[in-house]
This record gives sequence, structure tokens and C-alpha cells, in this order.
Amino acid sequence: GKIDILVNNAGISGANKPTDELTEQEWDALMAVNVKGVFFCTKHAIPYIRRKAGGGSIINLSSIYGIIGSGDVPAYHASKGAVAEMSRNDAILYAKEKIRVNSVHPGFIWTPMVENFAKASGSADKVRKALDALHPLGHIGEPDDIAWGIVYLASEESKFVTGSELVIDGGYTAR
Repeated sequence: GKIDILVNNAGISGANKPTDELTEQEWDALMAVNVKGVFFCTKHAIPYIRRKAGGGSIINLSSIYGIIGSGDVPAYHASKGAVAEMSRNDAILYAKEKIRVNSVHPGFIWTPMVENFAKASGSADKVRKALDALHPLGHIGEPDDIAWGIVYLASEESKFVTGSELVIDGGYTAR
């Protein structure tokens, strides 16, 4: 009957081609998941969040690539930038109802997808060491690093946090 917390966490990376080589179908497929997914989940959750006295929390997963460029996956960058802006705008729209909206911006995280990519490249250990070296803290992140940030934004401890971008990247964007 009600929703207290919504975490929009679905996303795909899409084709890794320069903008001028992307097809409309590749662009649309990525936007359908990464942007429309956040839009539709938020749109349909808001009425249920309103049923909760005292508001709720919406947490949208973006990426460091929603904040910085890297010269690859242009549709992914555009989609994650859209998620960040949607989060800021919705934070203003729903603040009067005590519905907080924030975005989380992970850096490189050692997930099964990244591990499979590393194995496919021939040397998972070399890829892991290369990714570790990109981070001032000296290592790639783990899924729990992101999960604890989400737990914070979902909790009452963040009751004065809305419209914020929580960057969890081991210092990658600070370089």
C-alpha cells in the first residue's frame, strides 16, 4: 500500500562507439533502460510514497560518468547525466512533500560484469591491477561500498539531504 524507499538501479552500458557512429536504435535502447527506467519507476512510485506520512527517499544510481567525461560510451555518459539532472530537479519538485531525491555516482566497482570483462580480456589479474591503479585509494570499489551509501540516503540520518550527488569512487574524480 505504500513505498518508503525507491532505489532506481537498472542500467546498461550500451555500445562503445563514437557519437557519430552510434545508431539511433543503440541510442534509444540505452536511453530506454537508463533514463526511461528512472522516469517510469519514479512516476509510478510517487503516489505510493505520498501515502507514507512524512515522505520518503528516492535514490537514483547515476555514475561518475554522469559528472565527468572519459572519451568513450557517449550514450552512457548522456544517460547518466540525465539521471543526475532528473534527481536534482525532482528533489526540488517533491521537497515540499518531504520526498527526498538524491543520486549516487559510483566509480569503478568490481562486479560480475567487470570481472567477466576482465576475464574476457585474457588476464583478470592485470585488469584488476590496472583498475586499482586508477584510484587514489589504490583499489577498485566493491558493491558494498555503494550499498552503504544507499543505506545512508535511505535512512533518517540523511533527513536533510536532497538534491545531492553522492560520489563513491575511491578518489577517481578528484584526480
